[in-house]
Amino acid sequence: MPQLNEIPAERWSRLKLLATDVDGVLTNGSIHVSSDGTETKTFSVLDGLGMVRLLRDDCVVAWISGRASGATSVRAKELKIPHIIQGRVDKETALKELASALGFAAEECAYVGDDDIDAGALRWAGIGITVPHAIQAAIDAADCTTIKPAGHGAIREVCDRMLSHRSTNCSS
Repeated sequence: MPQLNEIPAERWSRLKLLATDVDGVLTNGSIHVSSDGTETKTFSVLDGLGMVRLLRDDCVVAWISGRASGATSVRAKELKIPHIIQGRVDKETALKELASALGFAAEECAYVGDDDIDAGALRWAGIGITVPHAIQAAIDAADCTTIKPAGHGAIREVCDRMLSHRSTNCSS
């Protein structure tokens, strides 16, 4: 599986949208549930800063999750993620709808996912990215993989790559 640096720079330079799955990409895939039903997740501050930098550079960031989660909502609000879609297992359709609403073509979108429900979105996006230890269907659908594991800087790798390969703002 190619790594991020093996994708041609011209493909990275077209990107205006980074859309990502949450569980197993922004987190390590673990969900902690207390006896009172309280759910917690661990998010990487490295990933968070990478997404904030994209947003500051007028790129669009979106989270598309197959399940609704209060912890996800809180983290997205903290980072000011403008597009959060929860409870959608039809990730490809959700990504296409978002891209259409924003006026973006597939080649202007990157998607990061780790499971079989991400495979369609990974194939459709201009750059489909997976993480180490992803489900085989996601690996087969993706163009490349991160070096860092999910929940430990994988998204930061993607953000840094996007920022380093653009000659204009994402909104241009």
